[in-house]
Amino acid sequence: MNITVQPSRISGKIPAPCSKSVAQRVFAASLLSGGETVISGYTESDDSLAAMEIIKKLGAEIEPANSPVIKGNPPSHKVAKLNINCGESGLSSRLFAPLSLLYSGDVTISGTGSLLKRPFSRLMKYPFEQMGVKYSDKNGNLPVNLQGQLSAKEIIVDGSGGSQFLSGILMTLPLLSGDSIVKVLNLKSKPYIDLTVNVASGFGIEIVNENYEIFGVKGRQSYSCKSFNIEGDWSGASCLLVAGAIAGTVEVTNLDYRSNQADKKIVEVLKSAGADVELKASSVKVSKNELKSFSFDASDSPDLFPALAALAANCEGVSRIKGVNRLSAKESNRAETLKSEFAKTGVKIDCNENEDIMSVEGHKTISGIKNVRIDSHNDHRIAMSMAVGTIGLLDSGSKIVIENADCVNKSYPGFWNDIEKIKCYE
Repeated sequence: MNITVQPSRISGKIPAPCSKSVAQRVFAASLLSGGETVISGYTESDDSLAAMEIIKKLGAEIEPANSPVIKGNPPSHKVAKLNINCGESGLSSRLFAPLSLLYSGDVTISGTGSLLKRPFSRLMKYPFEQMGVKYSDKNGNLPVNLQGQLSAKEIIVDGSGGSQFLSGILMTLPLLSGDSIVKVLNLKSKPYIDLTVNVASGFGIEIVNENYEIFGVKGRQSYSCKSFNIEGDWSGASCLLVAGAIAGTVEVTNLDYRSNQADKKIVEVLKSAGADVELKASSVKVSKNELKSFSFDASDSPDLFPALAALAANCEGVSRIKGVNRLSAKESNRAETLKSEFAKTGVKIDCNENEDIMSVEGHKTISGIKNVRIDSHNDHRIAMSMAVGTIGLLDSGSKIVIENADCVNKSYPGFWNDIEKIKCYE
């Protein structure tokens, strides 16, 4: 599917979709629970559906509805062999890799599309071997094969590549027969560990966090929860909020600023750039103002980079965003993708890997952009970023075409409908 973007004003109110980061953790916890869990606040995305299919493969029963009911299947005996397909979900692949070993001593983790190019051995090999599990993969990528039984002990995990695998370890350890200690080196994306600990706590599990460097987990715990509400997604909302700052006014509901989601930091950036921002009890309202360049460290919130690039493209001056080295192992190499695709609209982006900085030279308006085709690189956040970043940049009569725009289904299937609802063409 291709989408044509033309200059427009933005005005309206839109609910944020549910957080797929929270949803996948909740599905994993529901699988491990002995009873039934009623899930409220859920909206579909490809990644969340992938997690649903995985827990069904592991024995959960799901009654589909706007508020799904999940009957768990806590591990009691193991099957001979398991093959787990995670689609394109990076979180599911890393979250369920250790968890699936509770159900089998021979597990193969596979996926599709861009997930097959994302690194695994550097994150997983050493921790699995420390716990007595034989690890093998395909040149550092999927498919990954795991053989053996997890044992509770003290292990070391490298957190420099992100927090997703650590989340899987922390959700698995409470069901082992002994106590565990996890020492973590150079942890990135710390707020996502807060999400994991909070979801586990909602299911009655205790994980002790000592300054994100040591985690203590007692064994022989049990997951249990009768109902869980999935909060709105700050990652998906970020582009909507940027659209309001660039081209009018937008209020995004179903957002809680008390959330542990890393991407709520978008509020700080919008204020720093000069947008009018109003925080309400369960929504955020952003209005256009004179936008100026900003500086922000996105090392713990790398998914914000595309939205931040879109905002920076519409700011006067050069904005600097730290954490660019976190972008190479996403659905695309987002640093290079943002640089090449925004260049087609006249926006200059430079990436300095030594300084870990992306610099974006902003503009107020760019004229004469016609028949430009933007390649989404099948990356949902690139498609959304290019859409909102160009709404305010294009002058009258200009337009761009975003190719493979349905890639937004990975996290936010309703994005194009929602954007259309708040566009006001002139």
